[in-house]
Amino acid sequence: MSTYCEASCTRHRNTSTYCAPPGRNTSTYCAPREEYGAGGAPGRQGAGAENRSPGGGGRAYRRTVTVTAPTFRPPARLTPLRYLTALLRARPWVVVSAAVFGALWSLPGAALPIVAGKGVQAIADGDSAGIRLAVLLVLLLGLVQAGAGGGLSFSAHTLWIHGATGTQRAVAEHAAGLGATLRGAASTGDVVAISGADVNHIGNALEVLGRAFGSVLVFLGVGVVLLTTSPLLGLVALLGVPLAVLGVGPLLAPLQRRKAAQREQLTDVTSLGADIVSGLRVLRGIGGERRFLGRFRTASQRVRVAGGEVGRSEAWLAAAEVALPGLVTIAITWLGARLALDGAIGVGDLVAFYGASAFLVVPVGTAIEAANAISSGLVAARKPCAVLALRPALPEPDRPVDLPPGPLDLHDSATGITAVAGKLTVIDAGPDAEVLADRLTRFAEPDAGEHVLVGGVRADRVRLKELRSRVVHAHNQDLWFSGILGEQVAPDRVSGVTVAAALDAADAGDIVDALPDGVGELIGERGREVSGGQRQRLSLARALATDADVLVLDEPTSAVDAHTEARIIERVAELRRGRTTVVFSQSPLWTSQADDVVVRREVTP
Repeated sequence: MSTYCEASCTRHRNTSTYCAPPGRNTSTYCAPREEYGAGGAPGRQGAGAENRSPGGGGRAYRRTVTVTAPTFRPPARLTPLRYLTALLRARPWVVVSAAVFGALWSLPGAALPIVAGKGVQAIADGDSAGIRLAVLLVLLLGLVQAGAGGGLSFSAHTLWIHGATGTQRAVAEHAAGLGATLRGAASTGDVVAISGADVNHIGNALEVLGRAFGSVLVFLGVGVVLLTTSPLLGLVALLGVPLAVLGVGPLLAPLQRRKAAQREQLTDVTSLGADIVSGLRVLRGIGGERRFLGRFRTASQRVRVAGGEVGRSEAWLAAAEVALPGLVTIAITWLGARLALDGAIGVGDLVAFYGASAFLVVPVGTAIEAANAISSGLVAARKPCAVLALRPALPEPDRPVDLPPGPLDLHDSATGITAVAGKLTVIDAGPDAEVLADRLTRFAEPDAGEHVLVGGVRADRVRLKELRSRVVHAHNQDLWFSGILGEQVAPDRVSGVTVAAALDAADAGDIVDALPDGVGELIGERGREVSGGQRQRLSLARALATDADVLVLDEPTSAVDAHTEARIIERVAELRRGRTTVVFSQSPLWTSQADDVVVRREVTP
């Protein structure tokens, strides 16, 4: 069971906190609960408060979505084959039911030519009882196939959903745990392509297994019947059909290579498209749209060419799927006709052999389809395996230590800087501010022999989940995801600071007033609907809404004017009173409000 109880994004880091006790995998997403006073006045709230619209008296709401699915744990040693096997092991009974229904669905089709042959022979012999028996058997086979077809469809579709959503969930949870490591190790296109294309192929590889098992069983059953009726014809069928399947083999390897090449080209186009969209405003400013449009068209053409090569391989495969089994059918029919003329077999046996040989096209086609789907699934599983094989750059402690309750202080042994618990400390570290902030909040490890203390406990001995929930690092270039403003300011978090209080402290009330739906307005990715200064104030409000025991702010007011900055500093100092706040800034307005000021270099005049 994975219950997501908290998520925050600091700068380019997406840090999600979740607990995973053993048992059923249930993901519960809870929106924050905030409270606006009677006049919309901001303030702290109790744990049981509800979320109300500004101005008071508005409707209370709490959004909860629960998704239940079986637990899927990727294997420790990741390969595409091991990954697909682990998916199957997570749903053993569904796999078994798919195999059983696949067999029950395939066997009536294989038995129908034999029953029809017996019926024809009964007509030739004038056996009315045999005719009635054949009719009843045909009816029974139809009912069995109809019922088994429904069960097979349900089981196969369940396996497809399990393969697709299981992969999406595994990659999403692992990406959340990786944080900043993912950005440096994988491109945006890789992650997007997994959910956009790869999960479909992985689902298809699992979906076809039931029909593939039924096809193998049918082939063996038909072969046994043919051998008992006519050893020569049975031997031709048992040897000819496998040779027909093996004849398709040389076409699979080129198809797999071309699909892999097309997938890489598609990943490049996806990454380029994401980069263009994220930098569209800048491109328009410098007049670079045409150049990047040309690059995107060139990359798209490469994908089109690669897709054409894949299509040619698939066309040859489809032709072989019909031609090779067809040759086997022709051979069996010709040989059976000769045997019938010689009196070795009866007319009913000839009809049965012809029908059985024609039916063999179905299991052979299913086997080829399964080989193609599994081949594509193995190719598609490479990217999820690559992402799941990544490990966080910051290791978890072997013997974690809990942080003490209450306000926390920070101490860096390398610089001797100490941020007193419950105080506002302003640090002027110049160009080293970002490096020092990363070290204080353990987004980077200190050098050998050095350490950072949080509440008297070494930061590298605290669980990252606990550290991220109590020590928050907010940068003025933090990313914004697409979503409702109120939910963006307080994403899936219950804290003692309301959305209104955080927005008021960041002097962002005018931004909310200008939006048609206020805090209910949908803000696009990276906050493109607002200016840089407005986005910085909203980012500050989001950081304040965490109500963290330790809040580290890196140049939180660099993009606002002096009057706005003065109001923000005064309100932040009041809101954070009694909480540890560390601000990296060279602004004299911050130092005037600080309890402690640390200067690590000469301030540039």
